[in-house]
Amino acid sequence: MSAPRIHVAADFAVGGDLVLPEGAARHVALVLRLREGAELTLFDGRGQEARAVLVEAGRKRVVVRVDATEPGMAESPLAVHLGQAVSKGDRMDYAIQKSVELGVADITPLYTEHGDVRLKGEREAKKHAHWQAVAASACEQCGRASVPTIHPPQLLLDWLAGRDEPLRLVLHPATEGGLDRHASPSAAALLIGPEGGFSAREVEAAHAAGFSRLSLGPRILRTETAPVVALTLLQYHFGDLSRR
Repeated sequence: MSAPRIHVAADFAVGGDLVLPEGAARHVALVLRLREGAELTLFDGRGQEARAVLVEAGRKRVVVRVDATEPGMAESPLAVHLGQAVSKGDRMDYAIQKSVELGVADITPLYTEHGDVRLKGEREAKKHAHWQAVAASACEQCGRASVPTIHPPQLLLDWLAGRDEPLRLVLHPATEGGLDRHASPSAAALLIGPEGGFSAREVEAAHAAGFSRLSLGPRILRTETAPVVALTLLQYHFGDLSRR
């Protein structure tokens, strides 16, 4: 059985002791119920991993000793920035979680014309922090050592203005377009709309920003399903889901 993976945003020093922050400590001591001598894998969210041993597991203090460090090996060679229309409830959590598992590098939640979610002030800040925690938890599960950045939500048109990836794709069901016609890029931007789809103005704005229209077949996918399928195809064609 593999050692539990825990995200700890800290510098790892071989041979040194590390006091786990409250959230990680609670998970180790109260959820996993690990005891002294248990092995752990820590990752800092910036690409570094550490093999560690639990040396203290109290209710108020959990300490590990770092035995060795190494770079994480689960990052895709294709850096995808996902622009995902904000959706209600657990759908956004699902889209973020699965996108992280499929190697996405950045995610920006987007406000669109047909989207039915608008967050402001403290509510937006809390939701943003929650989404970043969802991404970190997904990395614990899938073996990544680099936690993708969840950017603050923004308007679609503002996000489009900042895109310069060599491959830019917008999902649009009323088109016929695949990935075979594109050269292999090192980075890509992927734009996915809300349940109600993009407005004609938004599709044209994406086209003006250099986005090619991409169809995922004859069926209309839900907004949380679309990134799973699209990222799988991108990783298959240009990333680390080998076609061999």
